[in-house]
Amino acid sequence: MKLVTCNIRCDYDQDGENSFRFRKALLAEKFRAEQPDIICFQEVLPHVAAWLKESLTGYYVIGCGRDADYRGEQVSVAYRPDRLNLMSMETYWLSPTPLIPASRYENQSICPRVCTEAVFEDLSNGKLFRVVSVHLDHEGSGARKMALRQLLEKLSAPAQFADAAVILAGDFNAEPDAEEFAVFRDYPEYVDAAAQSGGTWHDFGRRVPASKIDYIFVKGAQAKDMHVWKDCRDGVWLSDHYPVEAEIS
Repeated sequence: MKLVTCNIRCDYDQDGENSFRFRKALLAEKFRAEQPDIICFQEVLPHVAAWLKESLTGYYVIGCGRDADYRGEQVSVAYRPDRLNLMSMETYWLSPTPLIPASRYENQSICPRVCTEAVFEDLSNGKLFRVVSVHLDHEGSGARKMALRQLLEKLSAPAQFADAAVILAGDFNAEPDAEEFAVFRDYPEYVDAAAQSGGTWHDFGRRVPASKIDYIFVKGAQAKDMHVWKDCRDGVWLSDHYPVEAEIS
């Protein structure tokens, strides 16, 4: 199974030649060529979510805005229904009160952080697995640490589908040696399938070297291969992050 994590970049038409309206064609072409089974998106504004649903032929797109009215930025998940059956889906906030929309930790930015979690059945073999798409806070290291602890504790005792493998993917806004990753010492069963990706946030080619802040952690599964999408055409990039792809079995 091919899974990709892709921070698609919030679109306020602020990036000149790399604004979303100029990147759409390259993104659509890349998704058509690669045909991943699952794509975990971050920074998906409502109009971009609508574009994904229109443009990703052969995919369903699920997600919920992070604001109190369920609008705003999403961490969407796109999947191929010809390959996967959606068994369960839930949205929760990375906060002390995860079921209260727009809630957040006190020591984070003003941005609420939402998580999209889904359980899928692989129609080719009947196996179940859980996908968690996440975007951790960009300012608060302490908030990132608490959010990771919240996620890993929740995933260690799921209410349903307890035997499902886990894929935790997204933009963690922290490099591998950051203090917040110490929480994984209590969960050694998680392995970063994108450990060899190198830097992923490149700021449209301006950040050299790029910073590794995008990850694909797996539990109960194996990653056979990993690729980083570095496509650029006439100065236009897919995003300010390199999407990261892993083949998982």
